[in-house]
Amino acid sequence: MNKESDLKRTLTLFQVVMLGLAWNTPMIYFSVFGVAYEGSSGFLTPAYAVAVLAVIFTGASYAVMAKKIPISGSAYTFVKKTMNPKLGFIVGWVLLFNYLFAPIIACITFGIFLNTQFPQVPPYAWIIGLTILLAIISILGVNSSANISSFFVLLQIIFIVVFCGFIIKGLVSGEGSGTLVSMDPFINSGMSLSVVLAGASIVIFSFLGFDTMTTLSEETINPKKTIPRAIFIMIGIVGILHVATSYFIQLIVPNFTFQNQDSAALELVNIVGGSLLGSIFITVLIAAIFTQGLASVTAVSRLLYVMGRDSMLPKKFFGYIHPKYKTPVLNILFSSVITLSAIFISIDAALRFVNFGALTAFFFVNLCVITLYFKNKKQHRSSIRGLVANLISPIIGTAFITWLLFLLDLPTLIGGFIWVALGLIYLGFVTKGFKQSLPEIEPVKVDVVLLERKAN
Repeated sequence: MNKESDLKRTLTLFQVVMLGLAWNTPMIYFSVFGVAYEGSSGFLTPAYAVAVLAVIFTGASYAVMAKKIPISGSAYTFVKKTMNPKLGFIVGWVLLFNYLFAPIIACITFGIFLNTQFPQVPPYAWIIGLTILLAIISILGVNSSANISSFFVLLQIIFIVVFCGFIIKGLVSGEGSGTLVSMDPFINSGMSLSVVLAGASIVIFSFLGFDTMTTLSEETINPKKTIPRAIFIMIGIVGILHVATSYFIQLIVPNFTFQNQDSAALELVNIVGGSLLGSIFITVLIAAIFTQGLASVTAVSRLLYVMGRDSMLPKKFFGYIHPKYKTPVLNILFSSVITLSAIFISIDAALRFVNFGALTAFFFVNLCVITLYFKNKKQHRSSIRGLVANLISPIIGTAFITWLLFLLDLPTLIGGFIWVALGLIYLGFVTKGFKQSLPEIEPVKVDVVLLERKAN
C-alpha cells in the first residue's frame, strides 16, 4: 500500500476508549430513562445487569476478531476475511445502515434540545450548524476528534458521579430507603423474569459503541493488543456506571413516577439535585450529543474508506485519504451530506435503522469466531480457555443477539430488509449477476490461531 495514502497510527489505548465511549455516550442512560423505566416496570438494576451479560459475550467476540484481524472495517472486514467476501459486503452494507444514521440521531437530538432552550432558533439551523462543525473537526484529523471526545466523555462521567453523590448524600440523610446497602433493587417480590428480559432488550442499546472501536484499528498503535483491551475497558466502564446509577436511583425513589416519558430524566435530576443540577444536566447532555455525533462521523467515514479501498465501493472516491490530514475527507463530506437528512427524518425512524444494523453486525461477528474455530481443524482445541473464548462465548452471544433480533418490530425489519435488497442489487451489478468474484485488493494475511494457553 502506498504509504502516502495510509491512515496514520497515532491513537493510544486511552484515546480509543474515549472514542468508543463518545460513540456510546454514557449520558444516553438519561436519554432512554423514561422508556427503560417503563419497559422494565421500574426494575432497572436487574435489567441493566442482564444487558451487561449479553454485551460481554458479543464484546468478547469483537475482541477475538480484532486481535486476529487488526484491520479497519469492523464486522465488514471480519466476515469478508473469515466467511465469504460477498457476505462480507452485505454485512458491511447493513453496518452502513447503523453508522450512517448514528450522526443523524445526534443531529436530530441536538436540534430538539437546543430548540427547547432557544425557541427562536429552528431545529434545522442547529442541525446544519452541528453537521458543518462535525465535518470540520473530523477532517482535521482523528487526534483532534479523540482529544475533543475525551474532554466531553470525562465531563459526562463526572456528572454521573456527581449525580450519584447527591443520591448517596440523600440516602445517608434518611431519604428514600435510608440505606446504601440493599438487595431490593435486584430482588423484589413484584419482579419477574419476563419483565427483566423486556427491560434488558431496551437498555442493551445503551451499550453500543464498543464495535466502532474496531474501525480504528489502522489508526491505533499496536491494535492487536490495544483494541481488545479497549473493548473490555469500555464495556466495564459503561456497565459499572449504568448498574450503579440504577441501583442508587431505585434506593432514593423506590416508587418513582413521572409526568412525561421524554422528560423523565430531567424530572428525576430535579428531584435529586434541584433546578441547578437540572440546568447542568441539560448542558452536559447537549455536550454529550455533540461528542456522539463526532465519534459517529469518525466511524462511518472509516468504514466507507475500507470498503472503498477494497473496491467494494468506487475506490477513487471512497478510498481517498487526504495527503496532509491523513483522513478520508471525501467520506466525511459524503456522510455529512446524508446527515443533513436529519432535517426531515424522525428520531424514531433513525433509531430503528441503527438497531437493525447493529444487531445484524453483532450476529455475524459471533459467527465469525465460531467459523474460525472449526476452520482450524489441525490445531488442538483441548484448552478450556480456547474452548470458552472461541466457541462457548460466541454461541451464547449469538443466542442473545438472535433473541434481540426477534424483538424488533415489523417496520424495523421491513426497512432493514429493503436496505439489504438494495445491497444485493448493487452487489449483483458489481459482480455481473454474481458470476464474478469481488476484487481482492491488497490481501492481508489473517492469523487464525485460536486463543490457547502457551505451552510451558
